[in-house]
Amino acid sequence: MSNAAPILSLRGVTRRFGGLVAVRDVDLDVVPGTIHGLIGPNGAGKSTAFDLVSGVTPVSAGTIRFDGRDVTHLPVHMRVEAGICRTFQTPRLFEAMTVLETVLTGRHRHARCGFLGSMFSLGAKARDEAQQTEVALRLLALVGLDGEADTTVSGLSYGARRKLEIARALATEPRLLLLDEVASGLNPVETEFVAGIIRRLAAEGMTIVLVEHDMRFIMGLCERVTVLNFGARIADGPPVSVTGDEAVIEAYLGRPRTDATPRREARRQHG
Repeated sequence: MSNAAPILSLRGVTRRFGGLVAVRDVDLDVVPGTIHGLIGPNGAGKSTAFDLVSGVTPVSAGTIRFDGRDVTHLPVHMRVEAGICRTFQTPRLFEAMTVLETVLTGRHRHARCGFLGSMFSLGAKARDEAQQTEVALRLLALVGLDGEADTTVSGLSYGARRKLEIARALATEPRLLLLDEVASGLNPVETEFVAGIIRRLAAEGMTIVLVEHDMRFIMGLCERVTVLNFGARIADGPPVSVTGDEAVIEAYLGRPRTDATPRREARRQHG
């Protein structure tokens, strides 16, 4: 694993909902420019962990640092400004908007012409809108929706909605992109297309964390994988070693270990 300082670091992160502990004392480090998988059985706490990192849900305990900065208590919009953006397990889109309008909502903070500027300089406003539209169209081309700019969201297939949510997230120009089950519900062609997008983004230096149930998708993309079960981290390491970890096998298959082989602590190192 790289010796680079982590861009995302969780220490002792916990989230309680009444008597339920959804995330329990989790430590996690994500290296810049890598694709990191977060996996586990249903109800393991994966999406809740994304909620905590993105600020959708507050932590009950622990700290979250992004690029060396404590963001534990920052609201969502300030984390987006810092460079953290995410998609959701179920796409959250506005049905009446067009595809282009949807991506432009992610460009709001990058607009150079504010309210006063638009009042006193219509030319500047028009140039700014043209620049933002150009960026949005490039992102639509990246995700394969360049022919759908004027289509309303309500007319999109499920796979197209997944791609649109990626484009909208990318419009914020994140340095850390959290993708929550982005391959869920996609056919094999769509899945491979999305995998190609992720590889390209990582090659360009973006850090990506994937929550995913499709193990083939995870194994084909991720350099490191963290496994949660009942909200706690049970394994962490390269994909091949994690899938052979006895605690992981037991968590997924529900069977106890059949020998006395010790759990390999190297797979659970923080770094």
